[in-house]
Amino acid sequence: MQLIPIKRNLEDNKIFTDNPDCQDSIFVTVEFYKKIGFNMPWICYYAQLDGLLVGAGGYKGEPANGRIEIAYGAFPRYMNQGIGTQIAAALVELSLKTDPSVIITAKTLPEENYSARILRKNNFRLLGSVIDEEDGEVWEWEYQPHPAVSKGEGSKTVITK
Repeated sequence: MQLIPIKRNLEDNKIFTDNPDCQDSIFVTVEFYKKIGFNMPWICYYAQLDGLLVGAGGYKGEPANGRIEIAYGAFPRYMNQGIGTQIAAALVELSLKTDPSVIITAKTLPEENYSARILRKNNFRLLGSVIDEEDGEVWEWEYQPHPAVSKGEGSKTVITK
């Protein structure tokens, strides 16, 4: 899995603006950067697997109070193939490589769904319901490092420039 950074400006993202799978999210992402800033590596990415763009993921801003929130998703034609799980894992890996002390969080709809399963597969634990400014009531999750895995082991995510 490769995480390919979505750049700050639309004109620097031609490869994505021409891709039908990216056309909706690329514009939203560039606008999102105007609101939260562009602070590598705490940005948004497209996920590439075997040369194909299969989904997207990123951070909802840089860490605040030692916490970072991830978001992820597979493009429709790649859903139910483990892509979301791999994207979430890549974001966790990048977070921990960048700042091993950061607390990694995520939010989902307050129901058992694919996102909840993806987070559980990636060692997240449900903290409970919270009110999100944009989404209303959501479930908040927190990453729990697996005690059997030592630092430096696990999947290898490549970040391209």
